[in-house]
Amino acid sequence: MYLTGVGPKRAEILKKEANIVSFEDLLYYFPYKYVDRSRFYTVSEINGNMPYIQLKGRIILFDTAGEGRTRRLIGKFTDGTGTVDLIWFQGIKYITDKYKTGQEYIVFGKPTEFAHAYNIVHPEIDPAENASQVANGLVPFYNTTEKMKKTFLHSRAIQNLQFTLLTNLDWHLPETLPAHVLSGLNMISVSEAMKNIHFPESAEKLRRAQFRLKFDELFYIQLNILRTATLRRNKLKGIVFPVVGDIFNTFYKDCLPFGLTNAQKRVIREMRSDMRSGHQMNRLLQGDVGSGKTLVALMAMLLAVDNGYQACMMAPTEILANQHLVTIKEFLKDMNVRIGLLTGSTTKRKRNILLPDLASGKIDILVGTHALIESTVVFKSLGLAVIDEQHRFGVEQRSKLWVKDAVLPHVLIMTATPIPRTLAMTLYGDLDVSVIDELPPGRKPVKTVHRYDTKRVEVFEFLRSEIGKGRQVYVVYPLIEENEKLDYKNLGEGFETFKKVFPEYKVCMVHGKMKAKEKDAGMQQFVSGEAHILVATTVIEVGVNVPNASVMVIESAERFGLSQLHQLRGRVGRGAEQSYCILISSYKLSNETRKRLEIMVASNDGFEIAEADLKLRGAGDLEGTQQSGEGLFLKIANLASDGQILQFARNIAQGILDEDPNLEKPENKLLQSRLATLFRRKINWGLIS
Repeated sequence: MYLTGVGPKRAEILKKEANIVSFEDLLYYFPYKYVDRSRFYTVSEINGNMPYIQLKGRIILFDTAGEGRTRRLIGKFTDGTGTVDLIWFQGIKYITDKYKTGQEYIVFGKPTEFAHAYNIVHPEIDPAENASQVANGLVPFYNTTEKMKKTFLHSRAIQNLQFTLLTNLDWHLPETLPAHVLSGLNMISVSEAMKNIHFPESAEKLRRAQFRLKFDELFYIQLNILRTATLRRNKLKGIVFPVVGDIFNTFYKDCLPFGLTNAQKRVIREMRSDMRSGHQMNRLLQGDVGSGKTLVALMAMLLAVDNGYQACMMAPTEILANQHLVTIKEFLKDMNVRIGLLTGSTTKRKRNILLPDLASGKIDILVGTHALIESTVVFKSLGLAVIDEQHRFGVEQRSKLWVKDAVLPHVLIMTATPIPRTLAMTLYGDLDVSVIDELPPGRKPVKTVHRYDTKRVEVFEFLRSEIGKGRQVYVVYPLIEENEKLDYKNLGEGFETFKKVFPEYKVCMVHGKMKAKEKDAGMQQFVSGEAHILVATTVIEVGVNVPNASVMVIESAERFGLSQLHQLRGRVGRGAEQSYCILISSYKLSNETRKRLEIMVASNDGFEIAEADLKLRGAGDLEGTQQSGEGLFLKIANLASDGQILQFARNIAQGILDEDPNLEKPENKLLQSRLATLFRRKINWGLIS
């Protein structure tokens, strides 16, 4: 069956630009806003401040003006109270063929003032007899790309296709929710919701349609997540760690550098409970930068060793893996725990010793990068896998760690990116979440200030005084793909500037285009204290620990997202000294950017910042949301503003699963088949995540 108005060329554009290949895809291509077209204005009422207006009248003549690129068609339009120019720069022949002088039309567009007269550029024009279709209240507007517009697939064309689809086909959409859910919540049918989302009969009907479709979308995401988690808990047996043994107790009594915070103690209790339950632990550990996640993870690994099992810790980069190794060794002091390191740089000679030791159980804890998931890496008995900065690893990659074992190890995923509650419920809803929401004693919050780039001399003076006290400084430049060449140029120029301004100090540089060895050498100069200033791109964002670095300067701070600014700021404030973050920007800032920088100056709380980021930018842009190749592509719901609907949908889904975990009851058959349709997957990673 074909849709009138969509030929092969348009079908191809819709597929490529909007991912629309079926009637259902088109129906679920929702408007992003509505304009009230119930009112007709007169030409005499027009002023230059009006957003959109609608007029009814006649075109009295067509004329052309200008030559070449500036050639335009002008239609003189009147409703008896005055005249206004309608102007077209493209499709001139099409317009003069389609619209005739003397006939009555409805004109819709945005008026602009030019040389004391008003005109409307590229207006929408409809015959007056179509008023019931185009001018009867709230009119939808659809997102379109430049390529779509070039083939006249603008918002109005999409609206026409939706109208054709919803009126010319004698049909009812199959219901997506069972009767007991609909009646319990007093919701309208999916057919009625679909008609009113595209062509609202009233503002109230639009509100009910939006609620119904948002609930639908969020309910099935939550039902899928909760069902996966329920199935996993019921199906997958976990290794039981019955004892808290000598290793854990000795570490706790003799090696802890400082007392644990209450938050750390709570998280250890939660993990301990999981590990002796007989079910596989799948826990997400969220903690702001510097909150002591590594220490908590180490204590979990010691529980595994106490119970006769091995543990591993997987980090996204070699620098971070090396750092974890150093940190763990410092924590353990002279304890009899055997630790190994495996990264891409590990030599063949070292591997030949390491791998047999791992397979025979001589190594208790293995720290490494992606190298841990290679097929040659075999553990004697892996009991716990700790994964740092989880969003850098795909679900499929992580699974390779434990697909090798018949009994699955416990899994602890650590992230220093605070995730707003609504996002966590959607991305990590099948994981149990632990949060470390206290900083260890003695940590001073980082002081953050915003300076314009005209005040650079003062910033340099401050840096000189800090380096004079024996401190080190990070200077970070943005690296955005669209402006990559320009960004590298700015980074290079910045590096030269810092060398000129600070000739008495050592300045080094690190960026992503360097070879791994050069990058590591540059980092090492800074970590060892040989270099005083490190000029870098965001490659230093994750996990590098230099307690002596007390100042983070972020150049062109307006070009970074909130979460990224917060992550960068977390590189300082790791020692006992007062640390500073200096955000440098130009004077020209949009309101949103100004707000972003104000939030950074005002707050050190990562969760507060993540919530603000979600509200400012929406879920699709937040780092980590393109989770494991299964991006969060919400068609109508918005995690920033629909948190209540999300919680409501989750509660309803949980209630249904509590009574019928496998959705086997007759009244839940629809839920089961809808889940199968929405979440078809080649491989069921649900039992792995």
